Amino acid sequence: ESTNSMSDKFFCIPSIIVTLTILLTNPVLLTCILLSRALRKETRYLLVVNTLTADMLFVILNLVTMLFNTARVQIPWLVCELLTAFTITADCCAILTVTLMVVDTYAAVRWPLRYHDLLPPARLYRILVIVWLVAACFPFSLVIVLQVKGDRPDESVYMCLVLIYLAIFQIKYMAWIHMYLIAAALFCAALIFYCYIRLYMVTRTQGIWQSRFSRARVTLLAHGALLLLYFAPGFVFFLELHLFQDKNISQDVQIWINTVNMSVFMLIPRAFAPFLYGLRYREIYDTLMELFLKNRRLNQITVS
Repeated sequence: ESTNSMSDKFFCIPSIIVTLTILLTNPVLLTCILLSRALRKETRYLLVVNTLTADMLFVILNLVTMLFNTARVQIPWLVCELLTAFTITADCCAILTVTLMVVDTYAAVRWPLRYHDLLPPARLYRILVIVWLVAACFPFSLVIVLQVKGDRPDESVYMCLVLIYLAIFQIKYMAWIHMYLIAAALFCAALIFYCYIRLYMVTRTQGIWQSRFSRARVTLLAHGALLLLYFAPGFVFFLELHLFQDKNISQDVQIWINTVNMSVFMLIPRAFAPFLYGLRYREIYDTLMELFLKNRRLNQITVS
């Protein structure tokens, strides 16, 4: 049995566990938000819904791809292209939505009286549609280019990985991929840093930062850690692209790094996100407890 096959099976176990955890927790939070009329009208909770939905789509597609790779199932290139494109779209959408959460917090603090007029739910729905379209633009444009130019191979593959998918673009397309990733990362990072700096400048005279364990500090630390976990796989992917162009690095090492990134680093923030949102937002926590207690009372009445 090859080393790659053994490593795939090893990383498949934690991927299945984390994915099942996410698929059990995310729907609970989504149910709490969508069943509450008050929460559905709040912009920040609609952003949470979009993030959790994108995360669920990502982990499902990621697990399907990993199971295909572990079982060495022969799949057509077009299926691999679409799986990769949808996976990248879900990942980018989650990152963009998390970035919008920072912007939403800044807008709520900076313009509290005009906040609901600036970002009403109807306008946010249109923004989220644009976010999904922007996230899907680049990966699906690559699929279209391959279909039009006919550069993709006709045979099926046993390993559907991002690096193998990018291999058929050759070096001349790598510059565009680097430019897209760098521009997107710099835009999100600059927007997040700007909002956080402005938030501190606006609120520093209000005394909310004085206590070491104040709610503002804890919230900033938790959200900052989550942002770092969401962006970390992108830096690993930059490393993958550089190693991919280095002919001295074996293909086994490249595939192993790609597998670790997809099955570990990209799943960590999605595993922590539902617990962070459920504990950080009091309204979600209170709604969750209310639903839990209501179901418990119904069960007690049914038993008695």
